[in-house]
Amino acid sequence: MKVTPGWDDDDDDSAATSRRTAVRETVHVLEALSATWAGHGCPASGDCCQLRSTGRSPWLWPSEWWVLEASLAEQGRALPPAREDGGCPFLDASGRRCSVYGARPSGCRSYFCHRRTGPAVEPAQATHALLERLTKLNLGVDSEAAPKSLPEWHAAASARL
Repeated sequence: MKVTPGWDDDDDDSAATSRRTAVRETVHVLEALSATWAGHGCPASGDCCQLRSTGRSPWLWPSEWWVLEASLAEQGRALPPAREDGGCPFLDASGRRCSVYGARPSGCRSYFCHRRTGPAVEPAQATHALLERLTKLNLGVDSEAAPKSLPEWHAAASARL
């Protein structure tokens, strides 16, 4: 995945360079997280993506949001509008499939649903280590960085448009 939408590779700005590096590293962390959970699965119902009805939302570090933005840019897509049903805005029209699956954030890569399949033991230590890595790389870009819920990121990005 190309992970530098709108960022000029010749840009000497250290903040832009740090951001590009964080995004690239985040992609590696997310891929490692998927590999860590590879033995697990779900019925792909999209139920966990119904954020309003579940009352649960993934929390994303800034670099995870930037990865989502990069995925949209790579696909030539605009930020999707909020869904009236309260589902994740990145769900497809059917409300069952993720339209940015390869770029989905860490919270969407671990199987917390009661319908999860696979080993009874979750890869907690490996997951924790990867999430610590994600934390450190975001704080390396901005010492005041903090995760926000996906709806918060989406609302802020929509307001900028």
